[in-house]
Amino acid sequence: MSEKQVKLSEEEMKAYRVQGFTCTNCAAIFENNVKGLPGVEDAKVNFGASKVYVKGNATIEELEKAGSFENLKIRDEKEQKVEREPFWKQKENIKVYISAVLLVISWFLGEQYGEGHILPTIGYAASILIGGYSLFIKGLKNLSRLNFDMNTLMTIAIIGAAIIGEWGEGATVVILFAISEALERYSMDKARQSIESLMDIAPKEALIRRGNEEMMIHVDDIQVNDIMIVKPGQKLAMDGIVIKGTSTLNQAAITGESVPVTKTVDDEVFAGTLNEEGLLEVKVTKRVEDTTLSKIIHLVEEAQAERAPSQAFVDKFAKYYTPAIVILASLIAVVPPLFGGDWSQWIYQGLAVLVVGCPCALVVSTPVAVVTAIGNAAKNGVLIKGGIHLEEAGHLKAIAFDKTGTLTKGIPAVTDVVTYGGNENELMIITAAIEKGSQHPLASAIIRKAEENGLNINGISVEDFQSITGKGVKAKVNDLMYYVGSPNLFEELHKTIESNIKENITRMQTEGKTVMVLGTEKEILSLIAVADEMRETSKEVINKLNHIGIQTVMLTGDNERTAKAIGKQVGVSDIQADLLPEDKLNFIKKLREKHQSVAMVGDGVNDAPALAAASVGVAMGGAGTDTALETADIALMSDDLSKLPYTIKLSRKALIIIKQNITFSLAIKLLALVLVMPGWLTLWIAIFADMGATLLVTLNSLRLLRVKE
Repeated sequence: MSEKQVKLSEEEMKAYRVQGFTCTNCAAIFENNVKGLPGVEDAKVNFGASKVYVKGNATIEELEKAGSFENLKIRDEKEQKVEREPFWKQKENIKVYISAVLLVISWFLGEQYGEGHILPTIGYAASILIGGYSLFIKGLKNLSRLNFDMNTLMTIAIIGAAIIGEWGEGATVVILFAISEALERYSMDKARQSIESLMDIAPKEALIRRGNEEMMIHVDDIQVNDIMIVKPGQKLAMDGIVIKGTSTLNQAAITGESVPVTKTVDDEVFAGTLNEEGLLEVKVTKRVEDTTLSKIIHLVEEAQAERAPSQAFVDKFAKYYTPAIVILASLIAVVPPLFGGDWSQWIYQGLAVLVVGCPCALVVSTPVAVVTAIGNAAKNGVLIKGGIHLEEAGHLKAIAFDKTGTLTKGIPAVTDVVTYGGNENELMIITAAIEKGSQHPLASAIIRKAEENGLNINGISVEDFQSITGKGVKAKVNDLMYYVGSPNLFEELHKTIESNIKENITRMQTEGKTVMVLGTEKEILSLIAVADEMRETSKEVINKLNHIGIQTVMLTGDNERTAKAIGKQVGVSDIQADLLPEDKLNFIKKLREKHQSVAMVGDGVNDAPALAAASVGVAMGGAGTDTALETADIALMSDDLSKLPYTIKLSRKALIIIKQNITFSLAIKLLALVLVMPGWLTLWIAIFADMGATLLVTLNSLRLLRVKE
């Protein structure tokens, strides 16, 4: 099924939020239970985001019944989240406390009356039943279906321990397993909180003016074109366009930029941003489910459902690994006694192998790391659209950048003005007044410069305006004919250009600037150099990437000379000029042959083919463009490259942590299995090994929350 088909089918499905998932296995059981409900055609569980998608008719009560084995709570996707009880007060954990108290009392009774006495045995049995009741129900159900998961393994081990008279050990295993599950639940909730916090960013109500009346309205009832009034210190509830007022907005929640941005009439604003000082009136442009923030949340949640390559490996491995452990445990319990060993001792060793063989740590090793990393990235204004893209970004060896609009601002600006006769301001007024009639993109840069300098260009009358194709324009101002155009135009007019003027023109062109000349038929009056300005952060970002061993390439349609000037200025290791869109695509393919893992960074519109051909497509300015969010694998929400080194750093760290987790999970199992040979492996060492591995793997993954820029 393609990603597009999955998205379409999910749109037809009803989404619910699930509270109480502890493991991927439980999520799979719940999915199957929901699929079996009458009236349900299909169901899909997203464990990372704690959501279930249901196609067909099912009530919340029916869904909760399907999840009763795990005491799952279901709520509608749009419903406000219910405040969870504090961790230590949760019902599942209270059973652990009672069970632990009974274990301690039974241990004291055993010391007093002897281990085999009826009183400690009753105490241990009560401890096992209270602490392991839900575990046994799951385990026995699975055993009847020959489904060997961790609950099945633990159930066999605990019942076996009781049969051979190891009641105390059985009770200890139940409590340690329950503690392990509680801590796993706690850390998984902690990892998911990064998304939960995104959901709480935007207010659920807004002050809306309809006609002459102002009223507080829930976001679900706000319509497109409603007027939203946002006071200083308030957060915006909806996306829109400012129609009145000026203020600075903190957009950190959407773009990750900590510096507030000034917004005024006609500027786009986003739900979840904080209005700092002025009163704004905003015309709502999107319904609540279509806002940029909603899209971010949806994409992050979908990203967590996508399996990373290492997770796919782990799931496949666990499928064969668990039955292999059951067979190994059976052989350890049965074979040595056939050759004269003590049945009781070897059955005990076999049970310990079952416990240590639980694949909890291994199964949780990748998803917790992926969920944590993607959540952290989203809070920092970077959307990573799946575990596979997170891992790919960690492998990157080369990054290709589109020049215009990515490394540069994409807006030409006047950089130099050199005058040879007359007042600079007067000459700028004449040039701008003439250029007003031109459609050339560089003309807008000159007009903007005149306006910035406070020059009035409307008071001048321009006559006989005429375009000279490919070379410039000419027009009369105060009965004198002026020419504005390329140096070539003046070489034709004057036959030669003075050497000092020629030197200035060549120098500016070598710096990657386009030079325009103002003059008459007899003399040159001024030179104006225009260039696409470099982004303030580009040089620093390229420097950081070069420093961490990534080859940086600039791709541009510009001529070689301009491209080299800009490439040198920004510090890229390779420059490719005179490229058409298909040339960019072919270059990316060649780069992939050389490096395997290659990223392309562009604005997501004209770079779509190259973005798709790269191992990782990175789009800039995702907050403003739906195209960027749809086409790219990673979207930088701010119109700023500075998040790129952070993304690489986070992805590399995630790869390291996933490898550490898998290695550690398997190593601790092997170590515990080695203890079987001399007969040193006890049930409580086995459960400690399993619990310790799960806990350390989860805590190790949570370190990804601390990765900063």
